[in-house]
Amino acid sequence: MGSANSTGTATRKERIEEMRRAERSRERRGRVLTIVVSGVVVAGLVGFGAWALTKGDDASKDSAKADAKSAAAGSFTTGADGVRTWTGKLTRNHVAHKVTYPMTPPVGGDHSQVWMNCNGDVYKKAIPNENAVHAMEHGAVWVTYTDKADPGDVKKLAAKVSQTPYSLMSPDPDQKDPIMLSAWGHQRTVKSATDPDVNTFFASFVQGKQTPEPGAACTNGLTQ
Repeated sequence: MGSANSTGTATRKERIEEMRRAERSRERRGRVLTIVVSGVVVAGLVGFGAWALTKGDDASKDSAKADAKSAAAGSFTTGADGVRTWTGKLTRNHVAHKVTYPMTPPVGGDHSQVWMNCNGDVYKKAIPNENAVHAMEHGAVWVTYTDKADPGDVKKLAAKVSQTPYSLMSPDPDQKDPIMLSAWGHQRTVKSATDPDVNTFFASFVQGKQTPEPGAACTNGLTQ
């Protein structure tokens, strides 16, 4: 009897040990499977994240290209008074990047969220187009000139601007004419500071009907 019991006990121990080995083997396989699945999931998430970022970036670029194309889909028409009016759509999105405008100086389009101070401000150096466009959105007239402009005219125009709220002045070496006047959607060239068209342009467009945001501030913006 004792021998039989010993044999039975040994057999049970062997079965238990075998069951334990099988259980450990299943656990190892389970851990390996979990690690593999986790790796696949993580890789999938990383891949999806990269794809989403790429698609998002592509979408932003496509949107910017669409906006630029929309803004460029137009041209100037010149009236009997010599004022050129932009006939295309002028977008008004706030952007944080440089904008390529279809005209120089620009008369509208996407622009910086910060306007250039335009409370009769006279700037000695060229200013960012994106900030100047925002100033025109507020109803400002922007006087620009090149180094071909007569110094006396520049001085007289600076005096006029400094006495006129909702106006600003700065050099623009890239424009085609020595002295140009711009407002949102409108632009003209003048021959000199005493050209009567200067006063006419100011009277028409300083806080004129073309202003997208009449009464908006021309102070507390960007200065040089």
